[in-house]
Amino acid sequence: MTRRRIKIKKHNIGAPPGELYYSGTENGDRIKITLIQFNEKEYFEEVFYSVSETLKAIQPNLIKWINVDGLHKLEVIDELGRAYGIHPLTQEDIVHVESRPKFEEYARYVVCILQMLYYESHHVCFEHLGIILFEDTVISFQEPKGGDAFEMVRIRLKESKGRVRKMGPDYLSYALIDAVVDHYFVVLEKLGEKIDALDDEIIKNKATDVMLQIHDLKREVLLTRKLIWPSREMILNMMRSDTELISETNIIYLRDVHDHVNRVTDTIDQYRETLSNMTEVYLANNANKMNEVMKALTTISAIFIPVTFIAGVYGMNFDNMPELSTPYGYWITMGIMGAIMLGMAIYFRTKKWW
Repeated sequence: MTRRRIKIKKHNIGAPPGELYYSGTENGDRIKITLIQFNEKEYFEEVFYSVSETLKAIQPNLIKWINVDGLHKLEVIDELGRAYGIHPLTQEDIVHVESRPKFEEYARYVVCILQMLYYESHHVCFEHLGIILFEDTVISFQEPKGGDAFEMVRIRLKESKGRVRKMGPDYLSYALIDAVVDHYFVVLEKLGEKIDALDDEIIKNKATDVMLQIHDLKREVLLTRKLIWPSREMILNMMRSDTELISETNIIYLRDVHDHVNRVTDTIDQYRETLSNMTEVYLANNANKMNEVMKALTTISAIFIPVTFIAGVYGMNFDNMPELSTPYGYWITMGIMGAIMLGMAIYFRTKKWW
């Protein structure tokens, strides 16, 4: 399977702030809205394809999680935004897939923008994700491209495992962010395997297109770093926020996620250093190979220089050269030339020049 690249469109230059403009890859798929409502004892899950049907199914006194799969239908984003009072600038960040990961506070809600990574066709891919936390509702917006990391959260909700059914919507937001960050480690593990395999090829001198592979890996690592690095600041801003929507009890869990992101970024930096070292090792190996070839050619040339000189002397067209009339002159000269070549070869060998 070939890699599916995401083509980022240019920003809608000249548009007023807050105007919805989807910058991802458009398709004709329907937007799926999954509504999960729960408390410690009850759990309800339904799938809808319109905002109006979703709003009609909402029950009071339950925590709501609305997950929107698809960002390309701007009318759906706008309708949901008007229903929940989502600021136009927040909606703009949701549909701009190149938005930098960040955390922002508003009067009625807080919003987290980040990137969800996944590994497909031997390459790192990503999809845009927005999480909005209200007093009793969490709304998540994502591109349905195969990078959904929320399945374990759904299972924990459905089977009432862990604290997620017992805690508030702020804990649910934490659980979603934590699931995304945990998925980063899966991607890093795949990248690490590729780097280790390439390193073995370099050491064993089996790779023929090493520089191209290193270049591709560097691009993947840099892309991964670009997508993940701002998440540290986003989570740190959540921890420092004074909003009442995030309870003090959940700050400790956010600290744990922040520690995970730090580990991820440290690993990415280590991969960058490893790839740089691999480039140096590859270039050094090529230089050593060239030096060996040049040493062999130089040794052969040095051995043949004296005999070439002798051959050149006796190749001169003079009549009065006494050695030319010697009966055994040819064999004597050949013997001297052979002895010189053998002696020089032995000398080079003892000096370990050859």
